[in-house]
Amino acid sequence: MTDAHNGTPLPADFEETQQEWCKAAAKVFARVHKKDVADVPLDIWKRLIRTTYDDIKINPLYTRADEIAEAPEPGKFPYLRGSHGPGEKPEGWGVTERFGEEGDAKTTNEKILHALNYGTNSLVIDLRGADHIGPSDLAQALDNVLFAYAPVRLEAGKDAVEAGKALIELAKGQENEDKIEIELGASPLTSSFDESESVSLEDAVELAKLANEAPVTTRAILVDGVAFSNQGASDGEEVGFVLAAAVEYLRKLVDAGLSVEDAFDQLSFRFAATDSEFGQITKFRAARILWARVAEVLGVAERAAATPQHAITAPVMFTQRDPWVNMLRSTVAAFSAGVGGATDMEVLPFDYAIHGGLPNTSRDFVHRIARNTNLLLIEESHLGYVIDPAGGSYYAEKLTQEVADSAWKIFTEIEGKGGFTAAADFVRETLDTTLKARYLDISKRKKSITAINQFPNLAEKPLSKEARQELKGVRRWAAEFEAMRNRSDDYLAEHGVRPTVGLIPLGPLAKHNIRTGWITNLVGTAGIAVNNPGQVVPGEDGFKEAAEASDILVICGNDKEYEASGLEALKALRETGKTILLAGSEKSFEGKEDAPDGYLNVKINAGETLSDMLTKLGA
Repeated sequence: MTDAHNGTPLPADFEETQQEWCKAAAKVFARVHKKDVADVPLDIWKRLIRTTYDDIKINPLYTRADEIAEAPEPGKFPYLRGSHGPGEKPEGWGVTERFGEEGDAKTTNEKILHALNYGTNSLVIDLRGADHIGPSDLAQALDNVLFAYAPVRLEAGKDAVEAGKALIELAKGQENEDKIEIELGASPLTSSFDESESVSLEDAVELAKLANEAPVTTRAILVDGVAFSNQGASDGEEVGFVLAAAVEYLRKLVDAGLSVEDAFDQLSFRFAATDSEFGQITKFRAARILWARVAEVLGVAERAAATPQHAITAPVMFTQRDPWVNMLRSTVAAFSAGVGGATDMEVLPFDYAIHGGLPNTSRDFVHRIARNTNLLLIEESHLGYVIDPAGGSYYAEKLTQEVADSAWKIFTEIEGKGGFTAAADFVRETLDTTLKARYLDISKRKKSITAINQFPNLAEKPLSKEARQELKGVRRWAAEFEAMRNRSDDYLAEHGVRPTVGLIPLGPLAKHNIRTGWITNLVGTAGIAVNNPGQVVPGEDGFKEAAEASDILVICGNDKEYEASGLEALKALRETGKTILLAGSEKSFEGKEDAPDGYLNVKINAGETLSDMLTKLGA
């Protein structure tokens, strides 16, 4: 027996071993669902297959049967395993940090030099915003910064031309001029998708022509995948859209008189890294091989390796509530981008989603944590000493190919519509469709966000209305549930207590504890508190007191207890005239003369249900 992909012989006992695994999976399913294993089919494991937003099927197990042909070594076309081979660059990826919001050039310079002394080795200078420094401040802000050792990138928005010219002048004459790399960050094609500022496409092309003549290596255009991620793109969509935008830039630059080689040298990429570990590892790998394919078709295959792949922790995944959890999300994101071969990684502060930052939290502290996230992975965990750690993994290799196939399909569809600009409506519709599917999964809690739609902390100090302001141009994953938490906080400020539901626990603790706990966690994600009196019995005083706790009452117990006393409890609660819900499925009251007003279980759309509950409770 051989593998269909590369002809590698499989072990003689492969099929037998695979069958044993299938049997083991069936036994687990039978035990969990209390069935006879003989009644469970051997392909029951297929229920564990999950589908990504790119319609890629993710199996629970990958084996030698999934092996594909071995890719060329790192540094060799198509650069799947990395743009550089062993010893061709310093160990690890660049540690990027953002500056500019300090408000004045002197303070910015002090913070930059401090960061460079403590591990940062790549700079983004953000000139966007009224409280940021401007193009005229660059000389003072970058005083004593050696560009050959700390590459500088601009995000100057509408000031990209002026700032770009200023940065080129600053780079002239510095030592090791041949090693200097700067980027001017014009991003007109992508900026319109997330409301970020940029110059016009015509100005970006002129800036590229200027950069092409600069005495130091200068890239004028940033092809920014973050703009698509901010609007809901899947991994494959982000890569496909970036590829389409890059090709459109190439056409414009060549039409303006640049050679294909020079046009390639004017582009750099930036991708958002989320906390989906393998999804991000494979996204960066897939993006490299597709860009190499474009370069090969245009006859400049070797140029693809030099195009930077910048990474940034995805703004969409940041939460305002329990922002400390963002440290964990950022660590996974940085790990994934680094392992995937990103040129550098910018870890945003963990309180990035909170307007003005987390109250009473030092800005030096949040920046140090972000910087040290990269340093811990590169230096302490020694990831910087390994090229393409995911290489050879059956799962990673196959998923890389599948993400690449998905992205290439999107790219060719855009090309078929006349190119990126002509297909702008298609891009937006695709983003909206994917975002809707993702939001639905979050609302149904199929996709878990810790501290948001799972395991909320109601003891957390409420945020001010100013701090709750949404990030411009970012459709955050946590927004729906955090909006409900805001409603609860406003109710708390007005009434002194949170909106509350009353639990009606039936039977002893062992019989109701699982469902009372589950309900407490569920409603807590909307900022709703619970009144849990412990076991209550219809007709007793405790039952009547529990029924007075709220306008919404939730009966909690196991199915056997519902059979024994559920109907009696429901009839007693009907006398209150309140909304009565049941923790469990509709089957619990099937065939009975009365039924609860609704059911709370894993199948509900939690976002819609909880929002309605808040409304009924007056929040």
